[in-house]
Amino acid sequence: MRKLATLLLASTIAVSALGAAAYAANPMVGGAPMYAKKNIIENAVNSKDHTTLVAAVKAAGLVDTLQSAGPFTVFAPTNEAFAALPAGTVETLLKPENKDKLTKILTCHVIGAKALAADVTKMVNDDGGAHKAKTAGGCELTLKADGGKVTVTDENGNVANVTIADVEQSNGVIHVIDKVLLPKM
Repeated sequence: MRKLATLLLASTIAVSALGAAAYAANPMVGGAPMYAKKNIIENAVNSKDHTTLVAAVKAAGLVDTLQSAGPFTVFAPTNEAFAALPAGTVETLLKPENKDKLTKILTCHVIGAKALAADVTKMVNDDGGAHKAKTAGGCELTLKADGGKVTVTDENGNVANVTIADVEQSNGVIHVIDKVLLPKM
């Protein structure tokens, strides 16, 4: 009986450790835990590094879309990435009369599939060093992977580095990036 109790206790500890390891696998973003059981919007609103992105998503009317089943891969620019745009750009884009342009920019950060960093690396390798991906906004991004680092290049040649990869969501994955991707306009 004592052996059975010890075995059950050891099994419980092992299962608990696996659960903790699974939980720990999702990185923190903007000082907040990201939960794989929550959707992109439910997690993004908690990141202090993505307040500009969340405001832009709300202004563009994309909240319901990014809360839907997906799957989505979102390349999520930080507040610093938005701040690096020319002065007044964000403020101008957030105006109601610029909703279409803002929507185009934001949907050029979204791919209609779930692509973890390992998936991106495989696609890049299979395509000889660069993989072209169409976005929900109709833009074409060029994905590259080198030495475990993933980059995303927009149609204008701007290169964003993935700074935090594989933030799993219930409806896809977020990769945090350090630049805003812009469509050709």
